[in-house]
Amino acid sequence: MKTRARPTSTLVPPVEETRYEEELAQGDEEAFAAIYRRWGSLVHTMATRSLGDTHEAEDVTQQVFVGAWRGRRGFRPERGTLGAWLVGITRRKIVDALAARTRRLSLIESAGQDVTPARLVQPAPDQVLDRVLLVGALSRLPQAQREVLCMAFYEDLTQAQIAERTGVPLGTVKSHARRGLHRLRTAVEPGTTHDPCV
Repeated sequence: MKTRARPTSTLVPPVEETRYEEELAQGDEEAFAAIYRRWGSLVHTMATRSLGDTHEAEDVTQQVFVGAWRGRRGFRPERGTLGAWLVGITRRKIVDALAARTRRLSLIESAGQDVTPARLVQPAPDQVLDRVLLVGALSRLPQAQREVLCMAFYEDLTQAQIAERTGVPLGTVKSHARRGLHRLRTAVEPGTTHDPCV
């Protein structure tokens, strides 16, 4: 029995795979919008399946494409397709989201172990006053400092994650956090003096 050998040829990636690679590297926004339309649903589906939460998946999808846009010069077509590159970014963002979720859950669990049921403990007037003062002081911070502190406290983001999400350099994020915390401490703690340099 004779078998016929198939002719060998080099594999050419589909047109969709290579279509926008050059435009992406050059920063073409229309090409990037087309890339989002082409790959957005895949990224969102991957995130939804891994996280089990559509809201978190939407956040991850946004982070993937923001990261891809900012890191577009790091894309190397010779190392793999555009789709594979986006899938790699997606996997890393999913891992980050799962890690943040784990941190939040462990904080909630540890806080819950030490808390007496709310119906048994009424907040002291001083605690209520402190909260009001803190919220008021937070609202008076410059917007950049307030945003950094809110992302850190309420979204449990690290300073590196805040820098990535906002596009602000990490050193600037650290400065905003330090100055914002100093201003909050000055506003809330009695007897502290205001430092005009901060």
